[in-house]
Amino acid sequence: MSEVQVLKPLKTWSHLAARRRKPSEYEIVSANLHYNDKNAMSPWELDPELAMNRWYKTNTFGSALKHDDWNSFRDPEEVVYRSYNMMQDGQENYVHGLFDQFNSREHDLSLDPRWAGTLARLYTPTRYLFHTLQMASSYVGQVSPASTITNCNYFQMADSFRWLSHTAYRTKELSMTFADKGFVVDERNYWENDVAWQGFRELMEKVLVTWDWAEAFVALSLVAKPAIDEAILRKLGESARHNGDMLLGLLNDAQLVDSARHRRWATSLVKMALEKPGNAEVIKGWVAKWEPLADKAIDAYCAALADVSNAAQSAKQATREFRQSLGL
Repeated sequence: MSEVQVLKPLKTWSHLAARRRKPSEYEIVSANLHYNDKNAMSPWELDPELAMNRWYKTNTFGSALKHDDWNSFRDPEEVVYRSYNMMQDGQENYVHGLFDQFNSREHDLSLDPRWAGTLARLYTPTRYLFHTLQMASSYVGQVSPASTITNCNYFQMADSFRWLSHTAYRTKELSMTFADKGFVVDERNYWENDVAWQGFRELMEKVLVTWDWAEAFVALSLVAKPAIDEAILRKLGESARHNGDMLLGLLNDAQLVDSARHRRWATSLVKMALEKPGNAEVIKGWVAKWEPLADKAIDAYCAALADVSNAAQSAKQATREFRQSLGL
């Protein structure tokens, strides 16, 4: 009669046991949560030729960007759903406080009608742009090879939705003061037809149909988002201050706080990827492919900001300095 082997129970999850310490909240709720990375031939444990399996085999596990263990990636700030909500609740309170304070001072009545026209053309259509950021972040998160990468993209997606909501709120407010400027009704026309927007529209439409997860990450987080940060959040914010619109300047500053956090996790992911020989050349190739589109978008948008000197050149230089800081 064979002896019955009694298994000693683990003190934590098996994939965290090697650390020989109590796992953090971040590790417990964020690490190794995907179940589609166990079988490379059939990620979803169904027919290998199922369309969804073929999609993930090609665009997730078949990417030219390789790493031996994508699950080893960690968000440098270890953001989890609970801490994200606590953090962004404070951000939302700050933004709502801005809305309330400037509204009580009848801020919009003090704006020059010509600046209001600029807002109708160059600011309120950003809700379309922020929606593309939301969708692109969602896609990269969905097809990322590790749950810790997915989570960073999903929090980024949530931030884009918050920005969209703030813009929509301001659009309605401005329409109540400037009924003749086309607020609420003309944004789509500006987005689809105004020369200032066509560069960003082309850029983001192409990002949204980039299926390889790693190229989509590079196009979005290393090229498109920095271009939007520098041209729209920063340069439009400068123009707003020049025109007495401190509210928009402060709103854009608040969004740049989120963007800085997005850049920090993207930086960590790139540095991890660069540990693998050959990845630097892959990423540089994708940057070279997407950078001209981003530059074109910056040039077209910043050309409309006549009161911000060297806006386009300064914005493009800032995007390059960010990428250079990654070793690219």
